[in-house]
Amino acid sequence: MLFYLFRFLEQFNIPGAHVWSYISFRALLTLVLSLMVSAWFGERFIKYMKRRKIYETARDASIDPFGEKKKGVPTMGGIIIMVSILVPVLLLGRMRNIYLLLMIVTTVWLGFLGFLDDYIKIFRRKKDGLKGKYKIVGQVSIGLIVGLTLWASSDAVIHENVSTEKVGTEMVVTHKSKPEKSLKTTIPFVKNHNLDYSAIMSFCGKHKEAAGWILFVVMTIIVVTAVSNGANLNDGMDGMCAGNSAIIGVALGIFAYVSSHIEYASYLNIMYIPGTQELVVFMCAFIGAMIGFLWYNAYPAQIFMGDTGSLMVGGIIGVCAVIIHKELMLPILCGIFFVESLSVMMQTGYFKYRKRKGERVRIFRATPIHDNFRKLDKDLDPTSKYIFKGWPQRQFHESKITVRFWITTIILATLTIITLKIR
Repeated sequence: MLFYLFRFLEQFNIPGAHVWSYISFRALLTLVLSLMVSAWFGERFIKYMKRRKIYETARDASIDPFGEKKKGVPTMGGIIIMVSILVPVLLLGRMRNIYLLLMIVTTVWLGFLGFLDDYIKIFRRKKDGLKGKYKIVGQVSIGLIVGLTLWASSDAVIHENVSTEKVGTEMVVTHKSKPEKSLKTTIPFVKNHNLDYSAIMSFCGKHKEAAGWILFVVMTIIVVTAVSNGANLNDGMDGMCAGNSAIIGVALGIFAYVSSHIEYASYLNIMYIPGTQELVVFMCAFIGAMIGFLWYNAYPAQIFMGDTGSLMVGGIIGVCAVIIHKELMLPILCGIFFVESLSVMMQTGYFKYRKRKGERVRIFRATPIHDNFRKLDKDLDPTSKYIFKGWPQRQFHESKITVRFWITTIILATLTIITLKIR
């Protein structure tokens, strides 16, 4: 809203009004405002939740040895994150931008889905919350909306890089002057750097373009659902998901910025995607919200984000990556989320497989994998065998596990950015 106000005032030569046209100014201002909103609103929200006695009940001590200390800690802190994102974005964003609108819809949609899950757990006293099939339907629905919108919208276009020539010691990339719809996406470690979904569906003959768009929509659904669930699984320790998500948000913000700048896109030999500069504003709000939430969520946590936050955070990451055509980089960038999800699937699948043979065998002490590092031998199921029972050899405090997972995510984020030049 303020963007349009100051653009109007610029016509009357109001001093300073022109700075609102600079993406760097609005992005940094959004970051600061998001931090301020989360700090101010977060404190009041925590007090309100405590007055209403909306907080965590005792956790399973066999899984969380520090769970007794978390009694009386409010949950549903994802509401703080949502407000801290939406308020700055609505004030400082360019609301006619299709990409920004998709991010806002994703935030509200998955935030509401997570809120329903937390509401059922707390007020209906149902431990499992919203049934899994309804969560999947909600995640698939937003993935479908995003995929179809990017397919149908005339604003969702790119300028493909078409030629490369050497000028002196520098390689110069030229882009097509005419924007066009594209099914190409960036793939790491490959020389031409792009993968075309329609090329994958070339066996469909003259219908390969339509089949490529169908594959793109399906891929969008898979990415949004997978990353959303991965973030949900990662949200098991104080500050874990918030810290990892903030780091991932920084990398995505960098990708959005270089993709929206034709000179940087040319230098890095990536697609030029006009309009994605508004994603920089959104991701700055996202980073500020995560850091502001971490102020209260770091060990010992004063509030938990709950599914209201974790489902929303993962969905935001997934949708942003799809918009800037970087979804195939997520296995590296979101490596922690990927490993958390993989550990659960391996544990569950292998246990069921061995159980059919009359054996109770598990791979890890506990999953998601972060729980494996704090589980004690005395808390293991005596009727089960464990393949990696001796790993690790001692219990770690959750704050140490959290910081080490943050460091791992920093390394993965750095590696993901470096892949733009390693091919």
